[in-house]
Amino acid sequence: MARYIVNRLFWMIVILLGTAFAIFTILYFTPGDPAVVFAGGSATAADVENMRHILGLDKSYLQQLGEFFYNTFIKWDLGTSWAYNKPVVEELVVRLPRTIIIGLAAMVLNLSSGLLMGIFAAPHEGKWQDSLTMGIAMVFISAPDFWVALMMILLFSAKLNILPAYGIGGPRYYVMPILCAALAGIAVNARQTRASMLGVFREDYITTARAKGQVEKKVVYGHMLPNALMPIITSIGNGFSKIVAGTPVIESVFSIPGVGLYLLTSINSRDYPVVRICVLFFAVFTAISMLLVDLTYAFVDPRIKAQYSGSRKKVGKK
Repeated sequence: MARYIVNRLFWMIVILLGTAFAIFTILYFTPGDPAVVFAGGSATAADVENMRHILGLDKSYLQQLGEFFYNTFIKWDLGTSWAYNKPVVEELVVRLPRTIIIGLAAMVLNLSSGLLMGIFAAPHEGKWQDSLTMGIAMVFISAPDFWVALMMILLFSAKLNILPAYGIGGPRYYVMPILCAALAGIAVNARQTRASMLGVFREDYITTARAKGQVEKKVVYGHMLPNALMPIITSIGNGFSKIVAGTPVIESVFSIPGVGLYLLTSINSRDYPVVRICVLFFAVFTAISMLLVDLTYAFVDPRIKAQYSGSRKKVGKK
């Protein structure tokens, strides 16, 4: 198992370096000159050229790429925002808790609700309970985040006046963003749980458990659910990886100064140091999430654990 973890960590480093190269190259060859934006609309050609020198944009592609890799991975200097004139890491430290609150709360909500909906629908396949549950899931997954957010603002803020429409403050400010962020995840987890449980619904051991007279609740939670966990764990891992990266639109609509809004604002203003580091941060978070999912596989499924142990024994014999 230790060898597997080391191997995965190595590939995480490769993915991180590849992501850094890709995002730097994409931004470098993106049409437009950031120096024109930051020099101002009335800037002369000399002012723009001076701004290019200040931002380091007058250097060649290889020089800029080398400096970016050296500063980021050797000096651990994540750079300074061109727009805010602040270290990127300082802004991330301030904004990250707001994004995590929304993402983590939404994940808990969509996981618990989605699992319950899927568990409720699977034993009633083809019946009205199944149709109603999957119908609700289809509505949730089909509604765009920004539309749901706007409808919530109109209903709960403009009409009922019970929740604030935007900004940050107490817990009430997070209710609508969390609900909005959770809807699609609820639908995905409900559909995945239903499909996974239906995959084991007619297995021999389920039929045997029922034939022995076990109550349906014990059959569902004691036999069906544990054996249907593998695809569900994958869905959970995908949701966990979106805790940080999955809320830019929601943060924009509700004016929550989190990491997602920071990234969107930086893209619009061509603040490349911020865009690069935010993308790298998302890549690291996603890679760690997938690593945790793979390790969970090994603990949940004895066959995978045996496969790792078998591989190690074969290497030892040679």
